[in-house]
Amino acid sequence: MADDPLSDFTREPFSHGGITHTVLRSGTGPAVIVMAEIPGITPKVAEFARRLRDLGLTAVLPDLFGIAGRDPNPQAHGWPASAGYMARTVLQICVRREFVVLATGRSSPVTAWLRALGAHEHERCGGPGIGAVGMCFTGGFALAMAVDDRLVVPVLSQPSMPVPLTRRQRCGIDISDEDLATVQQRCADGLTVLGLRFRSDRFVPDERFAYLRRQLGDSFIAVELADQDANPEATMAPHSVLTEHLIDEPGQPTRSALDTVLTHMRERLLG
Repeated sequence: MADDPLSDFTREPFSHGGITHTVLRSGTGPAVIVMAEIPGITPKVAEFARRLRDLGLTAVLPDLFGIAGRDPNPQAHGWPASAGYMARTVLQICVRREFVVLATGRSSPVTAWLRALGAHEHERCGGPGIGAVGMCFTGGFALAMAVDDRLVVPVLSQPSMPVPLTRRQRCGIDISDEDLATVQQRCADGLTVLGLRFRSDRFVPDERFAYLRRQLGDSFIAVELADQDANPEATMAPHSVLTEHLIDEPGQPTRSALDTVLTHMRERLLG
């Protein structure tokens, strides 16, 4: 795969609370906020967004970090350049105050910006509400965004924050107690939260999904995959369910996981 020019997406800035990021959009219909995994909006993240667009939805990609469209795989730019790009992106994330990397019981400040973006996109695109998909570093953002009633389809794909170094970090996710209480009430009222991961993923330990089950009960729908389900051509251990480790063939478990996400979006946003 090569870098993606993203020429089928429009770009414009969105500002709220002193934070401004470029937002990429493609499609028509109710909006789905797609929050990229590290190192940013890769070609495979863009592929996932285009699937949403092809359903009749507006794919909305906030450009939070990295270089939009750059292929992170070493085959595209070579190992030294790819490793350096990844390291620079991680450092960029760690030093920015809008992101929380290690803290438990706290929502990243950027989630307030994301909720404002969601409200803006709902007003702009219409429909019964919006969807949100967080991946890896941004996985928990979709949960924190669900305090807003406009978010009707939150999807947590391999939610990896806080970094699971301690037992407390493994047994939690990056959301404040206040925000979690609001989401719990919404779940009691009928909201469902979809979570995806590979069981061996050290960034998304068993304890994290067990915590989500305890906190959200039957409203948390977990899709958990085995290592052998991952695309063997990926350059990292099984992690990215909807992108790098997807085997896009009928009958493959990762394709079934993708179809589950798309079905949720279709049913709740398109009727």
